[in-house]
Amino acid sequence: MPEPARSRLARAFIARPGRGQLVVALLLASLGFAAALQIRLTNTDGDFSGQRRQDLVALLDSLSSATDRTESRIDELEEARDKLLTSSQRRQAALEQGRSELDVLAILSGTVAATGPGITVTVTDPDGSVLAASMLNGIEELRDAGAEAIEVNDQVRVVASTSFTEGADQIVVDDVTLLPPYVIDAIGSPQTLSEAMVFPGGFSDEVEELGGAVSVEQLDVVRVDSLHKVEEPEYSQPTDR
Repeated sequence: MPEPARSRLARAFIARPGRGQLVVALLLASLGFAAALQIRLTNTDGDFSGQRRQDLVALLDSLSSATDRTESRIDELEEARDKLLTSSQRRQAALEQGRSELDVLAILSGTVAATGPGITVTVTDPDGSVLAASMLNGIEELRDAGAEAIEVNDQVRVVASTSFTEGADQIVVDDVTLLPPYVIDAIGSPQTLSEAMVFPGGFSDEVEELGGAVSVEQLDVVRVDSLHKVEEPEYSQPTDR
């Protein structure tokens, strides 16, 4: 007589499992564990919810330290940049000032040509009676009136050390013999320089008393092309003070 179904089911639960049943159970357990692990990894991927508290704290401290180092480096670079810009600006300003002062000194020392507004003074001397002293007086009047560059007869640049002497009844300026008419080109304020030449009792009257004549022309552009050769000082030397 066949065994009832209920009896077979009870006997299956209490019976000792066979090798095949054990293999199937192990496979099912492995699949379940793998599925659970996959679900956990999927749920935690992309965030830190599965990290330990101390690991998160350490990570935050590391990020904070890196941020501080980066900001400190940025500050150092910005400070270096500012110093370079300031230094460059100071250097550029010093160079520009140096060039400007060099240009002024070159004009005053007569080592470069100059151009600008001014006057041309023509001194006629038909009798040859105008003396070197009279010409020097006229030059001094121009200097006092603010002349910045002066030359005579397109031959001699007049500077602080220029000498006016006489030789063989002729005027000699810095070892250059000049012949009349004497033409003086001077750069400065045309009105001021002109008045310095013709004021009563001044240069114009002095030349006329000697038998000569003075004419003055105010110009917008006067060129002074004569150059003065600067000689090395024999005794004096520059000092730091």
